[in-house]
Amino acid sequence: MKAFRLDELEAERAANEGAYLQFLRERHMSVGLYALNAGEHDPQRPHNQDEVYFVVSGRASITVGEETTQVARGSVVYVPAGVAHKFHHITEDLRVLVVFSPPEA
Repeated sequence: MKAFRLDELEAERAANEGAYLQFLRERHMSVGLYALNAGEHDPQRPHNQDEVYFVVSGRASITVGEETTQVARGSVVYVPAGVAHKFHHITEDLRVLVVFSPPEA
């Protein structure tokens, strides 16, 4: 078993001064913590993997392809591989668990 605490992951991510911390990588998936602060720009480009975002905290909008929706704590968003997507209008610091399948390259 592998178990993680969000507060410890956030501390590790912050210590590494990056927006993304991959903390689990297995044969069929990888999982990471993504952080964007209020007002920040999301630099993402389309990925070669399917993704699931689970919003742990914060508020923002996300556009996936041509569709836009508001997200907040508890929101879950699926993004198919190769589809353009970005968080924007981030009004509260955003912390998101990201599951990639297959694992992020």
